[in-house]
Amino acid sequence: MTEDQSQHETLPLEVKTIPDPQVERIDALFVQSATALSSGPGTITLHGLADSTVYFADRPRREIGHIPSRRFIELWETGANSFAVDPPNAVLSFLDQNGTEPEDAVVVLREPRLEGDVLTYSVEVMEGSLPPRSGPCALFIDVFGRPLAPVGSSGIRRRKRAKGS
Repeated sequence: MTEDQSQHETLPLEVKTIPDPQVERIDALFVQSATALSSGPGTITLHGLADSTVYFADRPRREIGHIPSRRFIELWETGANSFAVDPPNAVLSFLDQNGTEPEDAVVVLREPRLEGDVLTYSVEVMEGSLPPRSGPCALFIDVFGRPLAPVGSSGIRRRKRAKGS
């Protein structure tokens, strides 16, 4: 390998399980995936929830890892900036092998209830609509412990509507 080649290589990110005390301090996006979804008035239920909730953090830490999904739910009410105090926004994204998947929906998550691999959240739909049933899906949950969520295009539109713009 030449010196020029070694200067252009990037190091792989380290994937790890984070110790509990660090979960509250990391500004990370969390991702939960499931094999199916059902919804009812004010609720979503993820069926076949993956054992791990994946997280990743952008600059300056640039960390990725996972925590057991049950532990993520246990941490919901931990700390002054907990999700129980400041419920997170989330994007529910669908994958359908037939190409007929519903459009993504933006929701506010509250009151998680986990039983085995079935996770139910109380939700407020901010944008889009929820299908009564769907196949595989992923829930992208806003950062933990940050008073303002990162701005995405749907967040910008929502904030403008809220201000009357």
